[in-house]
Amino acid sequence: MLSALPFNRFRLSGRFAFFFIIFFAPSLATIAQPLNEAKAGPSAFTAKLINIEAATNEVFRYSTTLHNGTKKQAIYELKATLPEGWVVSYKVEGNQVTSLNMDAGKSQEIAVEINASANASPKKYNIPLKAVSANDTLLLKLEAVVKGSYGVAMNTPSGRLSEEVSSGGHKDLQLEVKNSGTLALNNLELSSQLPSGWEVRFEPAKISKLEAGKSVTVTAFLKVPDKTIAGDYAATFSLSGANANTQLAFRMFVKTSLLSGWIGILVIVLAIGSVYYLIRKYGRR
Repeated sequence: MLSALPFNRFRLSGRFAFFFIIFFAPSLATIAQPLNEAKAGPSAFTAKLINIEAATNEVFRYSTTLHNGTKKQAIYELKATLPEGWVVSYKVEGNQVTSLNMDAGKSQEIAVEINASANASPKKYNIPLKAVSANDTLLLKLEAVVKGSYGVAMNTPSGRLSEEVSSGGHKDLQLEVKNSGTLALNNLELSSQLPSGWEVRFEPAKISKLEAGKSVTVTAFLKVPDKTIAGDYAATFSLSGANANTQLAFRMFVKTSLLSGWIGILVIVLAIGSVYYLIRKYGRR
């Protein structure tokens, strides 16, 4: 009986090793696999999304990956064939680059940002990118779909940007808001930058939707506080939305109110009259 124990232990150890190989060997292979991925596969220039739609004043952003599948270190120069007036930039970890020095079997993520020209027509554009090394040229074909343009303008109906207002008075200003782009604008809000104590109310204060080429009139009800010193003041009205914004600067000339002027004249007359009376009464003594 005692002589059988080593044999039984050997059988148990063999079974344990057998089950260990069956159940744990695949897991170990999975863990080790990423370590070998960097050296596996041919060289390639790929993108997560090759087709992006945006307006002309928005940035087309692509997330790309460059892989050096060779067994040697290589320098890749990044090039693009763009429509006239378009601009491209390449960024690695936030830094703008034009070429990369890559070790053998390594991959590098590259952020590609493309800006369309302001007059780009709404359609699909093919954007070929190349990563060129001494021994290889990798091609990546991107697509940029221009859906139109966003734009907004604000002015007065007459084009006049200066007004007069009395101290302590009110002034109603007419503002014309126009969609100067080819795409509809949503949720435009008006705000202001005024001298201390001044107040303004817009009607309407928010434009829910403004179609391309359309205009809407907004009234700014301006109130100047009492005892405002006469002179020139700057008032800025801002229009902001998710896709477009603009500003309009006004020059406001504050003048003394008519009532205040008459009160001042009356005070002066009373002062002169009082002096004259005192001279007449006590001057002879």
